[in-house]
Amino acid sequence: MNVSICIAQEEHYKFAQEICDTMEASALLRGTGIAKRSPKYIQKKMQNNDAIIALENGKFAGFCYIESWEHGQFVANSGLIVHPDYRHLGLAKQIKKKVFEYSQEKYPGAKIFGITTGLAVMKINSDLGYKPVPFSELTTDPTFWEGCKGCTNYDILERKEFKMCLCTGMLYDPNNKKPEEIKFNKKVLTRLRQIKQTFLKK
Repeated sequence: MNVSICIAQEEHYKFAQEICDTMEASALLRGTGIAKRSPKYIQKKMQNNDAIIALENGKFAGFCYIESWEHGQFVANSGLIVHPDYRHLGLAKQIKKKVFEYSQEKYPGAKIFGITTGLAVMKINSDLGYKPVPFSELTTDPTFWEGCKGCTNYDILERKEFKMCLCTGMLYDPNNKKPEEIKFNKKVLTRLRQIKQTFLKK
């Protein structure tokens, strides 16, 4: 695999539709919710140097973008996606690491967070130093939660007054010089997710 990972530029606009289609197809395959994004939104992220793209010989392989909230105090690495042809090769972890490091360069001192239902993403986040947190520790900017409207689980988030959903919140706080080490346990998180799904869908 000869994949290059770089900051997305105007020359990558042509991949916006494919990126959106891959995100939606992945969500349908996994049976999970995902906040839908338009090609125009993806292109805007590229224009603002707020996206990372992976390519192999001019072919789209993976993508992730950055969002900032509360004047750069909070940053989210969102929309992580890998093309089906490049899955199970460790590319997702490489992209996530790249966008994580780039976020710290562009927004020094920001708390980096994400919400996800994917165990693979939780594992990657945990390895990078994120820890699971309640939604109350994430940004309070309503614009962020507005972005969840495209998700099939938005009604749950709304009913729970934006305090919980099927997603798990994870946060990296650069101010914690020696963050508590949390061992990732897939079996425990799978069971907790099942309990959450049963409880929140009532």
